[in-house]
Amino acid sequence: MSGESGQPQAGPSHAGLYWQHPIRDQAGVPGGVIRRGPRHRSWIQKVIEQITGSPRQCITLSEVVPVTVLAVQRYLLEDEPRDTVPKPPLYCYDVTISDGVYQEKCYLDPSLNFLVYQNILKVGIEMRIFRVSCLYNEKRLGQGILCIDKAHCGEIRDVISVETPFRNREHEEKPERPLRGGRSHYLALWNNEDPYGDIWKTNKHPEEFNFNNIKIISLSHLELTWSTRKTFPALLVRILHKSKLRYYGKPNKKAIEPYQGFLEVADSSGMVSVIMWNAFCPEWYKSLRVGLALLLQNYSVKKSYPFRTKPEPVDPQMKQISTMEICLNLRDPPTNIVIIQEKQLKSEWKLPNLINRFITRSELEEMPENLICDVVGVLTFVGRVQRSKKKESSEDFWSYRWIHIIDWTSEKPFIVQLFSTSQPEVFENINPMTHFICTQLKVVRNNSQLPNLLYLTTTNESRMFIIGDDDDQPYMYESKVKRFTQWIKTKTDLEEKNAVIGGYYPYPPVPETFVKYSHRVKAESALSSISEVRKIIRDLQYREQKRIAIQGIITAIKYIPYNHADEGAPASETCQTGSQSLSSQAARCEGHSHERGSKRPQGDRPMVLSPFAKRKCLQGSSPHSVPEPHPQNSAHSKGNRSSTPEEESSRASASAKSRRMTDERWKSHLWREKKYSLRDHLQYSRVYPESIPRKFVLEHGKFLAQQYNFQPSKYIPPEGRVPKLDEFQSARSLGHFEVTILGLNHEIAIDVAFLPMYSPGDVQTYQVDTLLTCMNYSCVYPPEAPVGRRVPDPKAIADDIIKAASDLDRNHVICILDICNLGDNKVEVYLQRIYTPE
Repeated sequence: MSGESGQPQAGPSHAGLYWQHPIRDQAGVPGGVIRRGPRHRSWIQKVIEQITGSPRQCITLSEVVPVTVLAVQRYLLEDEPRDTVPKPPLYCYDVTISDGVYQEKCYLDPSLNFLVYQNILKVGIEMRIFRVSCLYNEKRLGQGILCIDKAHCGEIRDVISVETPFRNREHEEKPERPLRGGRSHYLALWNNEDPYGDIWKTNKHPEEFNFNNIKIISLSHLELTWSTRKTFPALLVRILHKSKLRYYGKPNKKAIEPYQGFLEVADSSGMVSVIMWNAFCPEWYKSLRVGLALLLQNYSVKKSYPFRTKPEPVDPQMKQISTMEICLNLRDPPTNIVIIQEKQLKSEWKLPNLINRFITRSELEEMPENLICDVVGVLTFVGRVQRSKKKESSEDFWSYRWIHIIDWTSEKPFIVQLFSTSQPEVFENINPMTHFICTQLKVVRNNSQLPNLLYLTTTNESRMFIIGDDDDQPYMYESKVKRFTQWIKTKTDLEEKNAVIGGYYPYPPVPETFVKYSHRVKAESALSSISEVRKIIRDLQYREQKRIAIQGIITAIKYIPYNHADEGAPASETCQTGSQSLSSQAARCEGHSHERGSKRPQGDRPMVLSPFAKRKCLQGSSPHSVPEPHPQNSAHSKGNRSSTPEEESSRASASAKSRRMTDERWKSHLWREKKYSLRDHLQYSRVYPESIPRKFVLEHGKFLAQQYNFQPSKYIPPEGRVPKLDEFQSARSLGHFEVTILGLNHEIAIDVAFLPMYSPGDVQTYQVDTLLTCMNYSCVYPPEAPVGRRVPDPKAIADDIIKAASDLDRNHVICILDICNLGDNKVEVYLQRIYTPE
C-alpha cells in the first residue's frame, strides 16, 4: 500500500492522499500566497502516514488533537458497487479540516450525516477525530480518500486561520469537485434550488450582433412546421418569465449536472416554454434575466409536457403556444445563444415589452385567491430562514422565510412567504429597510376563518430584486415603482427602530375551530399522541418547523418576564447552582461525540462524559451557558462610571418587580398529584436567543443577516469585532410563559412555551379575556407605542393569562404546537392555540 506512488489523474473522483508525499517547506495557499520557512509537524500528515503504513484500512488514532472545520459540502453520490443496500437519494458530505499546518478534505462516513442534519457539525467549530479509514479509487493508481469514522464536535473557535494550504494540491483545483462519485460539482448545503459553487457562470452580457444572412422564424410558424423540419431557423425572442432551478439528480442517473430551468419567451406571434437542460444551466442560468432579448440557434424542439403548470401571459391578447417546447443544450446539438443589445432591436420585429402586474397593499384587500401579482415596497420585517420537507420521506427540503413589505397606501404590510427562488445572493442578503420588489406572487386568502387569512407566496416563476442594485431593470419604468421611489424619498418616519429581524414567527394563523384546522391537514395526521412527540422532535432537521395537534390537560403555567440576560434558559434553570449548571452543560457536550455505526442520542439520555468534553464544559465554553448581560447594562459600557443613587434605586425597584413577576405561577391539584409518578416529562419550554426578534441595527446588518440565515457551507472570516446576538435589543417585551400539558392518560407531560403577541392596532384596547382568545397573529411585534396610546402592562397580561389557565383546570383540550429545530441540539416547542373538544 505505502509503496504506491502514482499521481492523481484529473476527473470527478480525483482526490488522492498522495501516499509518498513528504511535508513540503513551501506550499501554495489559496489566493496565490506562498508560505515559506520551517513548519510545525502536521497532525494531518501523521494520520496519513499511520493509515498508509497500517495493514488495515481503519485505525483508531493514538494521538488526537483538535482541528478546525473550514467547510462542509454536500453532493449526491450515485450508485457504486460498494453501496449494496437500496436507499433513497444519498447525499454525502466532504468536510475540510485544518490542523494549523495543512488543510485536508475528508469524506464523512454516512452514518455521521445526522451531525450535519442537526447542524452539530458546522464550519468554525473545533473537532477531534478519533478513528479514520481510507477508501481507495480502484480505477486509479495511488489514490485514496481519508474518511472520518468517529469524531467529537466541540465549540465554535474564536480565532481561525484560513491561510493554511491544502496538503493535497488537487483539493485546491477549480472548479471544486467532490471526493467520490462522478458528479462534477457540489450542491447548496441546505436545498437543491440554489446554484452553488464555481461552476455557475455570470459572465454572459449583451453584445452587438450582425444580423446579416440570419434567417429568423416566428414562434407561430415554428409551431406549424417543427414536426416536419430537420433544421430550425433562428428565433428572436424576449424573456418574460424565468423559473427557479430544478435539480433532478438520482443515484441511478448518470447525468453529470442534472439541472433543469424554464424560460417563458415570446415574440410578436406568441409565448412558448424554453427548457434549459443539464450543463447549459451552470453555463447560462445566472446570466439570463427577465426582459432580455435573445437570439437562439441550433436549438431542438419537442412535444410539450402536458402536466406542467405554466404562467399565464400578462397580456390577454398574447397567444400561448402549448403544443411544443424549445430545448437548449450545450451538446446534442450545442445551442448557440446570443444576448442582444436593446439598441439593436428594430421596431418592425415587434418584440413584446415586459408587462408587470403591480398591486398596492390597499388593492390587495379586494384581490381574489390565487391571483398572480407583483409588489414593491420597503421591508420592515425579515424573518429567519426555515425549511420544510418536500415529501414526508424525502431528504429534500424547501427553504423559505417570512417578510413584511409596506408601501404608501396602507399601514398594514404585505405578508409574504418567500421561498428560495434560486437567487441566494438576494435571498440571503435582504434586510429590513431594503427597497424590495418581488414578482409573480400568488394571493392566499381565506375569509371564512378567524383570524382572516391573507398573505402572498412565491410561485415557480417568482423573482426578487433589490432596488438600487441594478436600476436599469425594466421594472423601473413601471408607474407604481416610480410612485414608490417618489414616496420613499419624502418618507422620514421609516426609522430604523421600527425595523425587526429574525426570531420565531408563528404564521399562518391557526383557524378558530379544530374542524377547520383538520381540513387543512391530512385526516390521518390531524392528531398526534403525546407519546409520539419525542419521535417527531428527534426526526426534525436543522431549521425545520412542524405544526402538530395533541390532546391533554393544562396543569401548570408560569410567567417568565423578558430579560435579555436570561435568554436561552427558563426560570427554573436560572436558579440552578453552579454545579448543576456545569453538569447540564457537560451532558450537552457529550452528545456531540459520535462514531460510524452509532445511533443518534435518544432524547435526553445521560451519557458518559469524555475528559475532553468535561474540560471544555468546566472551562465554561459551552454555547448554551447563560449569555452575558447587555453592554448597556454593564459597568464597562460608559467608561466604568459610578451609578447615581437614582439609578441604583431604579434598578433595585426593577429587580424587585422582576422577582415578583417571576414568582407568578399556577399549578393545578392534578399536577401536584401526578408530577412525581410520570413515565416521561418532556421539557421544551426554553426560548433561545435565536427565537427572539431583534430591532434591526443598520450598522450591524451583515452580522444580523448571518444569524438568521442558514449556516454557511464555507467558513467566512468575520470583519472586525464579532458582537453577540443578545447584545441587540429585543423587539418584544412581554416575556413568555411555560405551560405544562399533561397527557390524557396522566403518564406523560410536556412543557412548552407560549408567546403572547399583540399588534399596533390593539395597543389601546388590548386585554386577554381567556387563554383561548389571547393569540393575535396580525403582525410580528409592535414598534414603540405612539404618544397617547397605552402600552399593555406585562404584569396585567400575565395575571389574566394565568387566571385563564386556572379556569381550564381538569378540562380536556386540544393544543396546537409549533416545533422548531434550531440545530445544535436546540429544540423549542410553542403553544399556538387551544381548542376545547366539541
